[in-house]
Amino acid sequence: MKIYTLHKTQKLPISVDQAWDFLSDPRNLKTITPEYMGFNIMSGADRPMYAGQLIQYIVTPILGIKTKWVTEITHTVDKKYFVDEQRFGPYALWHHKHFIKEIDGGVEMEDIIDYKVPMGILGQLVHPFLVKPKLEEIFAFRQKKLIELFGTL
Repeated sequence: MKIYTLHKTQKLPISVDQAWDFLSDPRNLKTITPEYMGFNIMSGADRPMYAGQLIQYIVTPILGIKTKWVTEITHTVDKKYFVDEQRFGPYALWHHKHFIKEIDGGVEMEDIIDYKVPMGILGQLVHPFLVKPKLEEIFAFRQKKLIELFGTL
């Protein structure tokens, strides 16, 4: 039962306040998620982010199969970081840390995702050519979209 880690950083020429306002608003996830994934928030995004918040989504990650995904915001420190954890969804484990820090000329955003694929050894076998490339693709789209929205350093 291997736990995988995806680690991404991105620098943007915006203030910590702008970065926090955008990234901590669950409604903006749709903007930075590829269209083909059919991302749709069902509930839980009607208030500013807080620890204990449950957010329910429908997403179509692979093969057109709609999947319900429920995440909980478990930790939040205003304008510094927040953590979301899957409570129900496609992964056996999903723990996503979002960090924001001020740097010269803008902010650096850091995402650290620790995850475990379902289906034991079968999941581990498909991870290198199905799950990992899909996550890399999603985060590449996210990076490109954030550059379109805010520019680059």
